[in-house]
Amino acid sequence: MPAQTHDIEDLRVNSRMYDAVIEEIDGRRIRIGQDWLVDWASCNYLGFDLDEEVIEAVEPQLRKWGTHPSWSRMLGSPQLYPQLEERLSELLGTEDVLLLPTISQIHLGVIPALIGKGTLIMESRAHRTIYDGCVFARGQGATMKRFRSGDLDELERLLNEATERPIMVCMDGVNSMTGDIPDLTKYAKLCREHDALLYVDDAHGMGVIGERSELETSPYGMRGNAIVKHAGETYDNIILVGGFSKAYSSLLAFLALPTAVKNQLKVAAPTYLYSGPSPVASLATVMAGLDVNEKRGDELRGHLYRLTAKLLSHVRGMGVHTLNVHDTPVVEIPISPEHDLIAVSERLWAAGQYVTLAPYPGVPRDEIGFRIQLTAAHTDEQVDALNAVLTELAQDGALRPALPQQRRPIA
Repeated sequence: MPAQTHDIEDLRVNSRMYDAVIEEIDGRRIRIGQDWLVDWASCNYLGFDLDEEVIEAVEPQLRKWGTHPSWSRMLGSPQLYPQLEERLSELLGTEDVLLLPTISQIHLGVIPALIGKGTLIMESRAHRTIYDGCVFARGQGATMKRFRSGDLDELERLLNEATERPIMVCMDGVNSMTGDIPDLTKYAKLCREHDALLYVDDAHGMGVIGERSELETSPYGMRGNAIVKHAGETYDNIILVGGFSKAYSSLLAFLALPTAVKNQLKVAAPTYLYSGPSPVASLATVMAGLDVNEKRGDELRGHLYRLTAKLLSHVRGMGVHTLNVHDTPVVEIPISPEHDLIAVSERLWAAGQYVTLAPYPGVPRDEIGFRIQLTAAHTDEQVDALNAVLTELAQDGALRPALPQQRRPIA
């Protein structure tokens, strides 16, 4: 019998791993009711949410600026904003940076402002918030097309067919479900050949992957300055979108872009003109996080990679399928079609493990399963305990087996 494919409402009603009230935390452990579980659902990849240096940086800025700079950005911004934009420009190696509270706001406001009545070509696996921004732009007169993730031939065909200009290709950097890293150089080359803008959302790569170096502590690279630098690319015809709600544990997001485009968006993007700013605490934690990143970031990324390697080596060694082929700390594990997602999640809960459920239609039917996100605040012992319950699930046939070509050791 096929697995029961729960919709979101069914999960809300019947799964303890949906809409949970978390009552207490202790490191990377959480308490829900009377149960303590290891949290594999957090995206705080560098562990900055628990870092004392970051936490202690908040109060001085609150004393200086109050809790919330409630001016519209159109009217004025605390000095923290230009200071952060300058520091980020240096870290990312870009001409300029524009800060907004969330990536969702960026996509909804910026994509329509940039494309006008031109052509949007969206990657099929791009994040839902990119899709929402593209649909909103389509409602204002843009043409919207989609191409299969990784299919450069199909993308080239759509670029050749596009008649309405400008043209913008929208895609993910590190994918939020598979954890995979696209070959950005190939996409950038194709877009430049067709005078198209490449718009990349690297929410899950920012802070984790970065520029390559002989001194790097892991294959993630150094400095955590996101996919453009990781690929050794320039920003010609590329706009990079990233956020701090993942690796930096703060409510803030950015665009890396030319100053001329930044100034254009300051008068054309509604989410800059009319939405509220980020709380001062978020601005303070990003500023402190940049300091910690300079001092200890590569050490934290090295630890994060080692934990991820331990998990992925175990999963692959058992012949279990995972969508992750690039060893990033985003690991989705599909369940076997004859097993039930809620039943599998209850076994994980009983073993003290809290994960992100991946139901249909959020993922294709053959990818229904759960997502594990590792962070630098996890420990080797916690990964060992997770591996133990994954072994039991695999032995019982609850996890989808890998295809022969997918059974490889970690690089």
